[in-house]
Amino acid sequence: MTPDPRDEIIEHLPALRAFARSLTRNAATADDLVQDTVEKAWSKIDKFEAGTNMRAWLFTILRNTFYSLRRKRAREVEDGDGVHAGRMSEKPLHDGRLVMKEFAEAFAMLPDEQREALLLVGASGFSYEDAAEMCGCAVGTIKSRANRGRKRLAELMQLDEGEPLEITDRVTMGVVTGRPAA
Repeated sequence: MTPDPRDEIIEHLPALRAFARSLTRNAATADDLVQDTVEKAWSKIDKFEAGTNMRAWLFTILRNTFYSLRRKRAREVEDGDGVHAGRMSEKPLHDGRLVMKEFAEAFAMLPDEQREALLLVGASGFSYEDAAEMCGCAVGTIKSRANRGRKRLAELMQLDEGEPLEITDRVTMGVVTGRPAA
Protein backbone atom coordinates (compact mmCIF):
# COMPACT_ATOMS: atom_id res chain seq x y z
CA MET A 1 0.00 0.00 0.00
CA THR A 2 1.37 3.39 -1.03
CA PRO A 3 1.54 5.99 1.77
CA ASP A 4 -0.79 8.97 1.39
CA PRO A 5 1.25 12.04 0.31
CA ARG A 6 -1.07 14.22 2.43
CA ASP A 7 0.69 12.83 5.51
CA GLU A 8 3.96 14.40 4.34
CA ILE A 9 2.54 17.93 4.06
CA ILE A 10 2.61 18.44 7.84
CA GLU A 11 6.38 17.87 7.94
CA HIS A 12 6.93 20.93 5.76
CA LEU A 13 4.72 23.43 7.60
CA PRO A 14 7.54 25.13 9.58
CA ALA A 15 9.63 25.63 6.42
CA LEU A 16 6.58 26.87 4.50
CA ARG A 17 5.78 29.36 7.24
CA ALA A 18 9.36 30.64 7.35
CA PHE A 19 9.40 31.09 3.57
CA ALA A 20 5.99 32.79 3.62
CA ARG A 21 7.06 35.08 6.46
CA SER A 22 10.15 36.12 4.54
CA LEU A 23 8.17 36.82 1.40
CA THR A 24 5.28 38.68 3.04
CA ARG A 25 7.16 40.32 5.94
CA ASN A 26 3.98 39.92 8.01
CA ALA A 27 3.14 37.02 10.34
CA ALA A 28 -0.63 37.12 9.81
CA THR A 29 -0.31 37.33 6.04
CA ALA A 30 2.27 34.53 6.12
CA ASP A 31 -0.12 32.31 8.08
CA ASP A 32 -2.88 33.01 5.56
CA LEU A 33 -0.50 32.24 2.69
CA VAL A 34 0.51 28.92 4.25
CA GLN A 35 -3.14 28.05 4.83
CA ASP A 36 -3.97 28.83 1.19
CA THR A 37 -0.98 26.75 0.09
CA VAL A 38 -1.99 23.74 2.15
CA GLU A 39 -5.58 24.04 0.98
CA LYS A 40 -4.47 24.11 -2.66
CA ALA A 41 -2.04 21.23 -2.16
CA TRP A 42 -4.67 19.17 -0.37
CA SER A 43 -7.28 19.71 -3.07
CA LYS A 44 -4.79 19.04 -5.89
CA ILE A 45 -2.92 16.15 -4.25
CA ASP A 46 -3.81 14.00 -7.26
CA LYS A 47 -1.49 16.27 -9.31
CA PHE A 48 1.48 15.46 -7.07
CA GLU A 49 3.77 12.86 -8.61
CA ALA A 50 4.73 10.22 -6.06
CA GLY A 51 8.48 9.95 -5.62
CA THR A 52 9.14 13.61 -6.42
CA ASN A 53 10.11 16.38 -3.99
CA MET A 54 7.03 17.25 -1.90
CA ARG A 55 8.82 20.22 -0.31
CA ALA A 56 9.67 21.75 -3.67
CA TRP A 57 6.08 21.17 -4.87
CA LEU A 58 4.68 22.94 -1.78
CA PHE A 59 7.18 25.82 -2.06
CA THR A 60 6.20 26.28 -5.71
CA ILE A 61 2.51 26.44 -4.77
CA LEU A 62 3.31 28.95 -2.01
CA ARG A 63 5.44 31.09 -4.30
CA ASN A 64 2.82 31.13 -7.07
CA THR A 65 0.07 31.93 -4.56
CA PHE A 66 2.16 34.78 -3.13
CA TYR A 67 2.70 36.38 -6.53
CA SER A 68 -0.96 35.91 -7.50
CA LEU A 69 -2.09 37.63 -4.30
CA ARG A 70 0.49 40.35 -4.79
CA ARG A 71 -0.86 41.13 -8.25
CA LYS A 72 -4.42 41.24 -6.87
CA ARG A 73 -3.43 43.55 -4.03
CA ALA A 74 -1.38 45.94 -6.15
CA ARG A 75 -3.80 48.76 -5.38
CA GLU A 76 -4.01 48.17 -1.65
CA VAL A 77 -2.10 50.25 0.87
CA GLU A 78 0.73 48.28 2.45
CA ASP A 79 2.74 48.73 5.62
CA GLY A 80 5.81 49.27 3.43
CA ASP A 81 7.97 50.95 6.05
CA GLY A 82 7.05 48.35 8.65
CA VAL A 83 5.94 50.88 11.28
CA HIS A 84 2.76 49.01 12.18
CA ALA A 85 4.44 45.59 12.07
CA GLY A 86 7.33 46.94 14.12
CA ARG A 87 4.95 47.91 16.92
CA MET A 88 3.51 44.40 16.93
CA SER A 89 6.77 42.46 16.93
CA GLU A 90 9.19 41.72 19.70
CA LYS A 91 12.90 42.15 19.14
CA PRO A 92 15.06 39.06 19.65
CA LEU A 93 16.82 38.92 22.98
CA HIS A 94 20.13 37.44 21.83
CA ASP A 95 23.40 39.34 21.75
CA GLY A 96 23.28 40.04 18.03
CA ARG A 97 19.91 41.76 17.91
CA LEU A 98 21.32 44.99 16.49
CA VAL A 99 23.07 43.08 13.73
CA MET A 100 19.88 41.11 13.14
CA LYS A 101 17.88 44.33 12.84
CA GLU A 102 20.45 45.72 10.43
CA PHE A 103 20.28 42.47 8.44
CA ALA A 104 16.47 42.54 8.31
CA GLU A 105 16.48 46.13 7.07
CA ALA A 106 19.14 45.40 4.45
CA PHE A 107 17.39 42.19 3.37
CA ALA A 108 14.11 44.07 2.92
CA MET A 109 15.87 46.48 0.55
CA LEU A 110 16.84 43.72 -1.88
CA PRO A 111 14.75 43.21 -5.03
CA ASP A 112 12.15 40.44 -4.70
CA GLU A 113 14.03 38.11 -7.07
CA GLN A 114 17.26 38.35 -5.06
CA ARG A 115 15.45 37.86 -1.73
CA GLU A 116 13.62 34.88 -3.17
CA ALA A 117 16.83 33.28 -4.46
CA LEU A 118 18.58 33.79 -1.11
CA LEU A 119 15.61 32.39 0.79
CA LEU A 120 15.35 29.29 -1.36
CA VAL A 121 19.07 28.52 -1.67
CA GLY A 122 20.50 29.99 1.53
CA ALA A 123 17.74 29.77 4.12
CA SER A 124 15.70 26.81 2.90
CA GLY A 125 18.61 24.74 1.64
CA PHE A 126 17.27 24.00 -1.84
CA SER A 127 19.78 23.27 -4.56
CA TYR A 128 20.22 25.86 -7.27
CA GLU A 129 18.55 23.43 -9.66
CA ASP A 130 15.45 23.03 -7.46
CA ALA A 131 15.24 26.77 -6.87
CA ALA A 132 15.53 27.46 -10.60
CA GLU A 133 12.75 24.97 -11.32
CA MET A 134 10.48 26.55 -8.67
CA CYS A 135 11.12 30.04 -10.06
CA GLY A 136 10.82 28.96 -13.69
CA CYS A 137 14.24 30.23 -14.73
CA ALA A 138 17.73 28.97 -15.55
CA VAL A 139 20.11 27.70 -12.87
CA GLY A 140 22.58 30.42 -13.79
CA THR A 141 19.91 33.04 -13.18
CA ILE A 142 19.33 31.75 -9.64
CA LYS A 143 23.09 31.65 -8.98
CA SER A 144 23.42 35.20 -10.27
CA ARG A 145 20.49 36.49 -8.20
CA ALA A 146 21.84 34.85 -5.05
CA ASN A 147 25.35 36.16 -5.65
CA ARG A 148 24.16 39.70 -6.39
CA GLY A 149 21.89 39.55 -3.34
CA ARG A 150 24.75 38.49 -1.04
CA LYS A 151 27.02 41.21 -2.42
CA ARG A 152 24.31 43.84 -2.00
CA LEU A 153 23.64 42.68 1.58
CA ALA A 154 27.34 43.01 2.36
CA GLU A 155 27.34 46.54 0.90
CA LEU A 156 24.21 47.59 2.77
CA MET A 157 25.57 46.18 6.03
CA GLN A 158 29.01 47.68 5.31
CA LEU A 159 30.78 44.36 5.78
CA ASP A 160 34.38 43.91 4.71
CA GLU A 161 35.30 40.65 3.01
CA GLY A 162 36.05 38.00 5.63
CA GLU A 163 34.65 40.11 8.49
CA PRO A 164 32.86 37.91 11.02
CA LEU A 165 29.12 38.39 11.31
CA GLU A 166 27.65 38.19 14.80
CA ILE A 167 24.37 36.52 13.93
CA THR A 168 23.55 33.38 15.86
CA ASP A 169 20.57 32.44 13.71
CA ARG A 170 21.63 29.60 11.35
CA VAL A 171 19.00 30.43 8.72
CA THR A 172 20.15 34.05 8.46
CA MET A 173 23.75 32.89 8.27
CA GLY A 174 22.70 30.58 5.41
CA VAL A 175 21.33 33.56 3.51
CA VAL A 176 24.41 35.70 4.07
CA THR A 177 27.12 33.10 3.60
CA GLY A 178 25.53 30.83 1.02
CA ARG A 179 26.03 27.77 3.19
CA PRO A 180 22.66 26.05 3.59
CA ALA A 181 20.98 26.07 6.97
CA ALA A 182 20.99 22.40 7.87
